Amino acid sequence: MDPMEIWLRMRMVSHLSTVNAAVIVEKLIALNNVKIASLRACGLSPNQCIQFTHANSKAIYAAMKWLDVSEHKLITLSDPNYPYLLKQIYSPPIILFVAGKEKALSSTQIALVGSRYNDFYGEKWAQIFSQELVHHKFTITSGLAIGIDGISHKTALKHDGITVAVLGSGLNKLYPTQHISLADKIKEQGALVSEYLPDTPPLAKNFPRRNRIISGLSKAVVVIEAGLKSGSLITAKCALEQGKDIFALPGALGNTLYEGNHWLIQQGAYLASSPQDVIEYLNSGLQWLLENKILSDNLSIDNSMNNILRYINYEPTPIDLIAERSGLSITEVSAQLLEFELMSKIIFVSGGYIRVE
Repeated sequence: MDPMEIWLRMRMVSHLSTVNAAVIVEKLIALNNVKIASLRACGLSPNQCIQFTHANSKAIYAAMKWLDVSEHKLITLSDPNYPYLLKQIYSPPIILFVAGKEKALSSTQIALVGSRYNDFYGEKWAQIFSQELVHHKFTITSGLAIGIDGISHKTALKHDGITVAVLGSGLNKLYPTQHISLADKIKEQGALVSEYLPDTPPLAKNFPRRNRIISGLSKAVVVIEAGLKSGSLITAKCALEQGKDIFALPGALGNTLYEGNHWLIQQGAYLASSPQDVIEYLNSGLQWLLENKILSDNLSIDNSMNNILRYINYEPTPIDLIAERSGLSITEVSAQLLEFELMSKIIFVSGGYIRVE
C-alpha cells in the first residue's frame, strides 16, 4: 500500500493520539504490510483495524486525485516540512493538506481574528494591523471567514504580504463561497491549509477545532474584535493552552462587540493599542531566541530543565508523557524543549523527542 494512502487511512482512525498514529504509520511503512495481523501488532485495537481497512475508499481516492495537482501538497507529522510551532501543541493534526506556497507555513505567523459581524472600527484596525505586520515581514494567519478574517487576508494581499488561511472544511469545499476568489488569490501569495480530506463539507463542528491550528501555527494571536460569544475567544483559549501570547484591541466601553476583548485583557492578555505593541514585543522575543541560540553552549541549565532532560532518552518520548513525568504543564515543557533543541541537546522525530548529546 502506498505510504500516502496509509497516512490517509490512519487519519480516519478514531481514539488514537496523534503521536501514536504517526508511530504506527512509520511502522507500517517499514513493514510494507497492512494486513490485520500487522495492524494489531503495531498497536491498533480490533475496532481501529476495521476503521483502517474499511476507510472510505471514495474519499481516499478523491484525496489522492487532489494531490495530483502540482500546487497541492500533503504534509505529514513525520515530514521535515511540518510547521515547527504546530508540532509543539498538545494535539497537532496528523496530516495537513496545503494548496499554494508550502513555504508560507514555515514563515513567522501572527493570527488576526475577530467577529464575522464587524463594525467600521474593527475593519479599520484590522486593516492597519495587517498592513503594518506584513510590512515588518510577518505572515497574517486567519480562518477565511466573513468579517475580520477576510479583511485581514485581503489587506495582507493588497500590501504584497504573505497570508495563510486555515479552513474548517476540505480544500475542495471552500467556505464561505463568497471567499472563493479570495482563496485563489491567497494561494498565489500564501497558502490554504486544512486537516480535513479535500471533499469534507463545512460542518459546524469542525470550525472550533480548526482554531487550534490557527493559533498553533502562529507566534501570537491578535484579537481585533470579539463579543463574549465570539469564536475568536475559542482561538484565544487555544493560544492560551499552547502558551502563545495573546493581544487584544481595546474597544469603546458599552460596545458589546468588544466585550470579549475587554474580558481577555482582564484575564491578562496584552493590550494592543497599535501594531507597534505587537511588533516590538515579538521582535524582542525573536531576538532573545537568536541570542540564546548563539550563546547556547555557554548557558547553564536550571533544575527544572534538568528535571525534563532526565525523562528524555534515546527512544522517542511524546511531549504529554514528558509533562506527566516531570509534573510540569505542556506549556512549560514546550518552552524548555524548544530551548533544548536550540542547544542541540534533543531533536524531534516521529513519536516524540530523543536525546542526541
